[in-house]
Amino acid sequence: MKKILILFVMAFAVNTYAQETTLLRLKYQKGDMYETVIKQSVASPQMMMDMTMTSEVKITDSNAKNFSSETKFSKIVMDMMQGEMAFSYDSSKSDDELDEVGMMLKGQMGPILESVIYSKGDVFGNVLEAKAEPSFQGSENVGESNIVYPENAVKVGDTFTMEKENNGMKLNFTFEVTSMTSKLVGLSIKGSVAGAGGDIKGTMSVDRATGVTLNSDITTKIDQGGQEVTTVVKVTTTKK
Repeated sequence: MKKILILFVMAFAVNTYAQETTLLRLKYQKGDMYETVIKQSVASPQMMMDMTMTSEVKITDSNAKNFSSETKFSKIVMDMMQGEMAFSYDSSKSDDELDEVGMMLKGQMGPILESVIYSKGDVFGNVLEAKAEPSFQGSENVGESNIVYPENAVKVGDTFTMEKENNGMKLNFTFEVTSMTSKLVGLSIKGSVAGAGGDIKGTMSVDRATGVTLNSDITTKIDQGGQEVTTVVKVTTTKK
């Protein structure tokens, strides 16, 4: 009888959260600090690359509609294989520990580590302004939204969409709410890459109280000249 009661309580709790709705919004507080670790893997017939970038994000201002932030990269680690040639770089190593290729990569990565990214966004996740000072190669893509929340509250089973452009490619995303607890909202992601015969799949875990994406794992596959390129991006965000 006790086991039956426990099962009933568990089933009731699951059903309650399945029917419950939540309003997804970013609720930063001025002074909040976050550490974000981005792990990116790219695989194609010509090359393979693994890169890990660690950054610190400081919320410099926040109100009921918008927020401002400063992002500073603190560490970059990269391993790449192109043909029979291998390259590696670790920003935490001294010049004496880097080989000739590592020093070359340091020259390319150094500007990223020296730059500060200033962003302004709204509570839905739209990036209103973003700039890197000093600028670096690729800084024109800084501050892109990885998710924009819908106007209405959502429950398990609901979907919402987002479009964005990246390096001239149009990406279409559909997010589905797959789970909801008192602390977390789970999302599945499906999408397409217009004009590249590509598709997108992944998952996200969102902190229900703040709207901050704590974990995301997204795989993008595109066709480049008849060859498949697979990119996997895993992001983890932790409040400090």
